[in-house]
Amino acid sequence: MSEAQAVRLTYDDGARAVELAREAVESYVMHGQREQPGSMRDAFYARTGAFVRLQSTRGRGRMRGCAGSYQGSDQLGHAIVDAAIKAASADTGGSEVERKELDSITVSVCIVSEVTLTADPAADLELGRHGVAIDNAGNHGWLYPTIPVENGWSKEQFLSRVCRKAKLSPTAWQDDDTMVTLIDGQVFRERADGGSVEQV
Repeated sequence: MSEAQAVRLTYDDGARAVELAREAVESYVMHGQREQPGSMRDAFYARTGAFVRLQSTRGRGRMRGCAGSYQGSDQLGHAIVDAAIKAASADTGGSEVERKELDSITVSVCIVSEVTLTADPAADLELGRHGVAIDNAGNHGWLYPTIPVENGWSKEQFLSRVCRKAKLSPTAWQDDDTMVTLIDGQVFRERADGGSVEQV
């Protein structure tokens, strides 16, 4: 069951999405303001979801914030800005990003291409391609598509981690009353060495 408007970005669009997220984070952190997307690329008018993930490049690196939605009701440009601001704020469970951190943070954006409700998560899930959202009895959790690859997780480990994030049993993804949604998305991110944006 597909619920998102099908969107595929070119590399240039993806690079601009990352740039827009970076601008939104900096505007929020430095001035407390919401960045306006301005004159948007055609693809940014599509109504689909987006996630923004912020990671520190200091030491071993750590996640500084991750926010967004896979249910797209806003235009993509605005969804990116909203996700970036939320990721930089304390709303994602961590501490708010500070001005001194801006030069040591990398920005990653996931543009939702398709959303599928699956009855067989272990079979349908593709590691590195899909993010996962899990819902059961009012509990909800989701994780970004690149996380299992970065951590060397199996499909079952990835699904269990999402369950834990939703404050459910690690095996809840196997229950009949648990909704498992696969989030197919394109991921674009800044390189940690400061080079050009890459598509993952």
